[in-house]
Amino acid sequence: MRRGELGDLTLFSGRYWCDYATDPRGPLSWRFKGGAGSGALGDVGSHVIDAAEYVAGPIASVSGATLSTQIPKRPLPLGAVVGHNAAPVSDEFGEVENEDTASFTARFESGLVGTFSVTRTGFGLPNGLAFDVLGVGGRAAFDQHRPAEYLFDDAQPDVRTRGARQIIAGPQLPYFAGGVPMEAPGVGASNADNFTYQARAFLDQVAGVAEPLPACASFAEGLRTMEIIRAIVESSQAGGAAVTVPPAV
Repeated sequence: MRRGELGDLTLFSGRYWCDYATDPRGPLSWRFKGGAGSGALGDVGSHVIDAAEYVAGPIASVSGATLSTQIPKRPLPLGAVVGHNAAPVSDEFGEVENEDTASFTARFESGLVGTFSVTRTGFGLPNGLAFDVLGVGGRAAFDQHRPAEYLFDDAQPDVRTRGARQIIAGPQLPYFAGGVPMEAPGVGASNADNFTYQARAFLDQVAGVAEPLPACASFAEGLRTMEIIRAIVESSQAGGAAVTVPPAV
């Protein structure tokens, strides 16, 4: 894409749809505490926001934000809750303090428009991080549920053979080496692999490796994502009004 395969970009559409909170008997853990923006938006939305800026550049403003809660009360746990796991619960219920679902529109500094939706109550979607990038000359799409492939479409010379095609991830892609269990086409990366890859990228930076992996996210980049989330919350509280995001440092 950085080499112009898609032409001028026309739309980025990102989503992170998960199902870990679909059960209304799920315990009222810390994930359901905190103010607006600390629910699905902060938990999974932060990741798709980060992916969007990596792919399409800095976000300049957000608008049309809507936050909603589908399950307003959840049973109190009888003990500690680990991660997204189920746990024994009592008959007493507490209020959910943040959002189950959020959607918004973004304007990138380049002028590109982006649409986003995130949820933790998306039935049947265990880890649905996905995005589509559209341009005047092609399009590309990725879905974390199919981590060993992505879709690509461009203007083939013969109209009879045009259409989206499946690209199998393999050694022909950058950053593939050393990041998957086997360096062979079709081997996808799990979350555990990706965290190991992240650790390797950090060590590459420390060691000054000549051809390092992409730099690990900094605290400044984490803060920027939080500033974008704050702007989304402000937009939702203002009836969807446009809110400017502080410039990227």
